Amino acid sequence: MVPLPARRALLAAVLGSAGRRRLPRHHAPAAARPSSGAGGEPEAEGSNRATALLRHLLLKLRATGPVTVAEYMREALTNPGQGYYTHRGAIGETGDFVTSPEISQVFGELIGIWYISEWIATGKPKAFQLVELGPGRGTLTDDILRVFNQLASLLSKCDVSIHLVEVSPKLSETQALMLTGGKVQSNPEDMSAYMKGVSKTGIPIFWYRDIQDVPPGYSFYLAHEFFDALPIHKFQRTEKGWREVLVDIDPEVPDQLQFVLSPSSTPATENFIQPEETRDHVEVCPEAGVIIQRLACRIEKDGGAALVADYGHDGTKTDTFRVLLQNSRDTATREQLLHSYDMLMNPKKMGDCFNFFALLPHHRLVHPDKKHKPESKSPLPPVAGFGELLLK
Repeated sequence: MVPLPARRALLAAVLGSAGRRRLPRHHAPAAARPSSGAGGEPEAEGSNRATALLRHLLLKLRATGPVTVAEYMREALTNPGQGYYTHRGAIGETGDFVTSPEISQVFGELIGIWYISEWIATGKPKAFQLVELGPGRGTLTDDILRVFNQLASLLSKCDVSIHLVEVSPKLSETQALMLTGGKVQSNPEDMSAYMKGVSKTGIPIFWYRDIQDVPPGYSFYLAHEFFDALPIHKFQRTEKGWREVLVDIDPEVPDQLQFVLSPSSTPATENFIQPEETRDHVEVCPEAGVIIQRLACRIEKDGGAALVADYGHDGTKTDTFRVLLQNSRDTATREQLLHSYDMLMNPKKMGDCFNFFALLPHHRLVHPDKKHKPESKSPLPPVAGFGELLLK
């Protein structure tokens, strides 16, 4: 199976197994362990960075005491000096993990077609922004741009722009190289973007560190394996009630970290655990809720749609790209398409653990001419791929 994103890999290495109060002594947090250089980074450099991050965490814990898992993840992934995404973030076949667009171009092309379908269904607005959160290497946006280019005649009267929300300087450089050939301008004047450029097909691209910096307007938002990497709070049910899982120094091995339970209830425990909760172990990502709320408000105000693609438990299956097989006369290409399809759709691989979630404005589900006439039975414009979301 394709390795899970950084957050799950990180948690698996740190936890060992869900609910365990402390780690076996040989375990250290993934971000603090010496790197094997799997992503092409020199082993010595990766090791030094990991050691520096561990020293930083140890100093922090000695000064403040145990920290939440959310704070630990924030340090491990986005610390300005040694964070994984800040200085490494190796994605792809030679990197630390593989994402869906790295497996097949079909993934991004279908998403591009979905956005075009929504744009048509809402009356072909004169402009739209494609906003991707955490765009990785830029592969997904590149595949979507390929669709936009193929449908250039359809979009000829539409002002299209790309807006990438990326906190990693290293990854933003990779994205710029893939999407623009490296032709970018840093710190453009009079803009909230920290970098801008033009795609190889002539579409303007802007980079931001926060979604709130992206200008308002009719937008299509994309969050692919983005929420899965956000910091989480972890909670464990005990005989004394709910306790938050924290990260602390192992007293038996002073240069190692361990999980401990809070001695009493924490503010997060009081606010994030629902009274009707029946599970014994719960993970909550409050930051995800904040971002979803911001997306919902933007879409309701300015129009557009958001598509969230991430790991989950209720996967859906489809068989939409075998037209590609019919058009492909190259045996190697056909075999690669079949392999990619199997990886993405096979229930034993990604098929049953990868989900899509769409956000649409209320008026998208109500026909403009009929919203004040409840007696009308006219069919609503179809939501591509999401027929179950239609109001009855």
